[in-house]
Amino acid sequence: MINFNQERLLQVLVAPQISEKATYIADKNEQVVFFVIPTATKPEVKAAVELLFKVEVKSVQMSNLKGKTKRSGRSMGRRSDVKKAFVSLKSGQEINFVEGGAA
Repeated sequence: MINFNQERLLQVLVAPQISEKATYIADKNEQVVFFVIPTATKPEVKAAVELLFKVEVKSVQMSNLKGKTKRSGRSMGRRSDVKKAFVSLKSGQEINFVEGGAA
């Protein structure tokens, strides 16, 4: 097990993604979707989820989403890029966000 900086691990996870698609993925594949900081790595995400939610993580997949170009009047703007982590939990493990902690 690699030792990570405790303060860094507390900053890695930005927020869980709670949407219809994320709920479908959670039910079908036993995965949880998190928005993470752009510099996060798979081992850091695994360690952060295990530290914060007291669950066992099987694997982590990462995805980079490019920000959309948006227009407001004549000026063009761009939304910021987002990085997502798809965290697979070991069987029998669950994270319940409604209650605010591990189930």
